[in-house]
Amino acid sequence: MTHHHDDSALEVGHGVAALAELLEEGLDAIDFAATRTTPEDQGELSVRAVDADGGLIGGLTGWTWSGLFGVDVLRVREDSRKDGWGSRLLRAAEDEARRRGCDRANVSSFTFQAPDFYRRHGYVETGRVPGIPGVVEDIHFHRSLVRDSPDTPGRVPGRPPVVGPGRNRLAPPAGRLAGCGT
Repeated sequence: MTHHHDDSALEVGHGVAALAELLEEGLDAIDFAATRTTPEDQGELSVRAVDADGGLIGGLTGWTWSGLFGVDVLRVREDSRKDGWGSRLLRAAEDEARRRGCDRANVSSFTFQAPDFYRRHGYVETGRVPGIPGVVEDIHFHRSLVRDSPDTPGRVPGRPPVVGPGRNRLAPPAGRLAGCGT
């Protein structure tokens, strides 16, 4: 559908890949200049677990950008849940993010998905978006990836470090590729 206003036209449709690419390019130029980063500072990140037959047990996809690691999707097939695969996938991704120079991580989870999982792994809630859809909320989490020494005050051996509210930051806008490096 096209709407005209003066000499301009607005076209409303169902997502156009070429438009998304043009908008991303323009936004990247602004982002790189503002953050003093380059495309080389971005990276995609993935981890997967397979069974003896090569079947997918689960996986994680995410991104890194200038010290920040973001989780897009973490999923484990139903018959393999409760076997620790989610924790192993997340730890492997966090280790790779640290290797790339990341010192913090962000993720969001709907209330019916895995917010308690992320809390158990040291992620701290930074905000919620209600009504996605109905009474469901999208909970945003942040975690420091800096490894605390065993003698850090308040550190419980064997548990992830706790991130204080003063150190929380939100991720770049959803849907943006971002990375710490390659």
